[in-house]
Amino acid sequence: MTQAIFQQHIFPIRDKLFRFALRITGSAHEAEDVVQEVMEKIWKSSEEQSGSVQNWEAWCMTLTRNRSLDKARSQNLRRTTPLDGMAERSNGTTNQAHTIENRDLADQVKQMMQALPEKQRLVMHLRDIEELTYDEIAEVLNISLDQVKVNLHRARKSIREQLLATLNHITIP
Repeated sequence: MTQAIFQQHIFPIRDKLFRFALRITGSAHEAEDVVQEVMEKIWKSSEEQSGSVQNWEAWCMTLTRNRSLDKARSQNLRRTTPLDGMAERSNGTTNQAHTIENRDLADQVKQMMQALPEKQRLVMHLRDIEELTYDEIAEVLNISLDQVKVNLHRARKSIREQLLATLNHITIP
């Protein structure tokens, strides 16, 4: 691994790797360890191995996924902590009540995502939060393109139905 390749392709995605590891492990400390281990492994990879990589981000996400799952299994961790730092973006014209409503809605969606089956949760996270393409998600999770689409559709449908059910229970005075 050359320093130029590392700084150009690997270092800029470290935050994305952290968010992905955090989603899997549920622990900021464990996610930091995972990212550090993955970055070290990438840095120490042979020229032959790093020369065969066509998509650096997908390769790094795959390494992060595998290491995160290993760590979660070995320590029997459960994902119960929602992602921190997923604050809404405000354009400055919203009032405080609207901001609080949006934050509450975002918290509800995060909780709903946590309750999804693992593949649906990971596919939805990679697509809607990390903004990976379907092909990249298939490569990262080692599943077919059709499985990516099905899992994403089911995850979004589940979230949509839960949100509609929640909205139908709200009565306006």
